[in-house]
Amino acid sequence: MIPLPLARIAEITSGALSGMADPRAVVRGPVVIDSRAVEPGSLFVAFRGARVDGHDYAAQAIRAGAVAILATRPVEAPAVIVPDAAAALAELAAAQVAALPDATVIGVTGSAGKTTTKDLLARITGRIGPTIAPMGSFNNELGHPLTVLRADAGTRFMVLELAARNLGHIKDLTRIAPPQIGVVLNVGTAHLGVFGGKEAIAKAKGELVEALPRTGVAVLNADDPYVREMASRTDARVTYFGRGEDAAIRAENVVVDVRGRASFTLRTPSGSAHVSLKLYGAHAVENALAAAAAGYELGLPVATIAEELSQATPRSRWRMEVTDRADGVTVINDAYNANPDSMRAAFETFEVLGRGRRRFAVIAALRELGDEGPALNAELGRLAGSAGLAGLIVAGPDAEPVLQGAHAAAQAATTAPGVPHGPVTPVSGPQPVPGPQGPGAPSPVAPPPGAQAPGPQEGAQDVWQAPDAGVPQQPQGGQEPQQAWQPPSGGAGPFGGPLGGGGAHPTRIVHVPDAEAAAAELNRWLRPGDAVLIKGPRAMGLERTAELLLGGAAQ
Repeated sequence: MIPLPLARIAEITSGALSGMADPRAVVRGPVVIDSRAVEPGSLFVAFRGARVDGHDYAAQAIRAGAVAILATRPVEAPAVIVPDAAAALAELAAAQVAALPDATVIGVTGSAGKTTTKDLLARITGRIGPTIAPMGSFNNELGHPLTVLRADAGTRFMVLELAARNLGHIKDLTRIAPPQIGVVLNVGTAHLGVFGGKEAIAKAKGELVEALPRTGVAVLNADDPYVREMASRTDARVTYFGRGEDAAIRAENVVVDVRGRASFTLRTPSGSAHVSLKLYGAHAVENALAAAAAGYELGLPVATIAEELSQATPRSRWRMEVTDRADGVTVINDAYNANPDSMRAAFETFEVLGRGRRRFAVIAALRELGDEGPALNAELGRLAGSAGLAGLIVAGPDAEPVLQGAHAAAQAATTAPGVPHGPVTPVSGPQPVPGPQGPGAPSPVAPPPGAQAPGPQEGAQDVWQAPDAGVPQQPQGGQEPQQAWQPPSGGAGPFGGPLGGGGAHPTRIVHVPDAEAAAAELNRWLRPGDAVLIKGPRAMGLERTAELLLGGAAQ
């Protein structure tokens, strides 16, 4: 940050010095809200949370080198006392932006892909000047000003991610750092329950383009009708990106390799260049186009933009992280967050990356979907149930619609014309997970002679499978079995994506309580060469499942 004496900080935030604070003491940064991140010269902002009160760590922060505490009540340390810590943080950040008139602020918003696009664009702008960008997804009323406060006198670009959980949130963030370029990616179903509908989501996302000056640029997704309509809400110049011919910045000849990485021709009004992404998933093309369009508006040559896009690797954790274990098992950790749109994209990528292999998925019920939650979670289940998986694990609470959807999709697959099917057979005790059949196919996992086969992990519910043929068996205890089948190869799933391969072998479907139980269950199933997709809402913490599968400790 730009160095400021405590007296100036108190003036900006309408605060008062306390605890014998020296008004001439200079804060050089960083500004932090976690006492463990304090460095010499820091300003520690104390927030009172549901479980922890930052004010209790004031003395610890001073011992670690903080110059003072920005607090809402007196503490036993030099402090600037303010009525509202979040408002004071925003005021301090706004003052910093005002002191950097030569820095270009670029805002990125959308229902999905914000962090990836922000990371790509920060790499591109880094070619022409010092750039700051959020760490991970620092995109709300706290993360946004904290990112801004990392800027200093040499900063030329601020690439900022703007999130909204309600109307007015993005508008408030743009007041802190007024953007000159606004990038809107898409309007999807994330936080649908909070907003009440996609029209309201579009209204909230469009607050970014409304904040642009007449001399600014709105970078809009031509392929999303909600985003395209935002052109009428700004006086700024508009440039479109997309896959259609009416987009000024577009992708042509898109090809996805066997690892799910896309390559394409980047077409611009002044020329074209080839891009080979190292990011996973065809949906990364749209993120790359958005970053390319903003870079083009900054005057970068198309060859330079294509070079940066082609060299970019994931910067933020738990977003399509693809790791190959020593035994050949591929783990896709896309567990940072999830919504119906990103779930669809993840399964489409998984179908490509895991083709010809036994595939497993760990998912969880989506949240913040409002009245549409049960229906959308049932659709998620149908997506997973029709994906040609050898096994599906649904973790956490509120899983019933997902499980019902998965069973329904599997049942529909087995009754399709030409698909061998038979009566439902309950699984009692451990069963090998079906795999590839025929010459050269690996044998199912079996316990050594004389050994007792392991039962289901504690907390895992029994699974019902549909064999290719057989004699009907009655469910134990008079209960109706939960039906689960594996769909045939080929065809289209209910989300419009292709079904995975795997023949008519049954899918194993299990419900477990948490991320740790999911890892334990998977470890019973996996064998060399398999592939696993892990994706769910942030609150489920499914990144722990990936960490445990990869031999790490849960964080």
